[in-house]
Amino acid sequence: MANNTTGAKIVLTASATEMSEFGNSQFVAFVGGFASGPVPKWLIRKYLYPPVERTPEGRAKVAPYGLRKVEAILLKNGFSAQDVAVVHPADLDKFHSVSFVDAEEGKTQDGWLLRDVLLLYLGEDNLQNKSEITVSSSSREKAKTLTWSEVENQENMVMFDLSGRGTLKLVSKLPGFDIRDSWVQDVDKIEITTP
Repeated sequence: MANNTTGAKIVLTASATEMSEFGNSQFVAFVGGFASGPVPKWLIRKYLYPPVERTPEGRAKVAPYGLRKVEAILLKNGFSAQDVAVVHPADLDKFHSVSFVDAEEGKTQDGWLLRDVLLLYLGEDNLQNKSEITVSSSSREKAKTLTWSEVENQENMVMFDLSGRGTLKLVSKLPGFDIRDSWVQDVDKIEITTP
């Protein structure tokens, strides 16, 4: 990728299997659903489901229909084409991210602060210290509710980490929410309530 789209306010992506055309083969497309086996994942991704073609700015030329619908809604509601970038998940590291090493297993968790995501979509005027943010996963039947003051404090590192499977998990260094069992994997919903 020659340049990157770090100037974008909103970055949209999907899993690596959804962001491939599988060499235009309907049969190869089934490989994306296979369990991990003796063949390294990087090799399968490189030859069987390589990333979609990108523009010189790093934006995906093709993307899943649902992702393009979200992009269209954003564009229709006041965001410019420069504000919204649709990218392959392998290119997410080109965007501003944060990281920490979890105390439990010593693994690096890296991604994007929930604070930054909320400010991008809602703006500071729509969030108060007592606003409650609930991040949940319907597939895991798990949720975590935090206050805006907890999320806003960057030292708590309340952030989205992109898992190896291409899904988001909510992680943190916040006391009581700093161990792996408490984190929310496969995030698919964020709700905000203000008392």
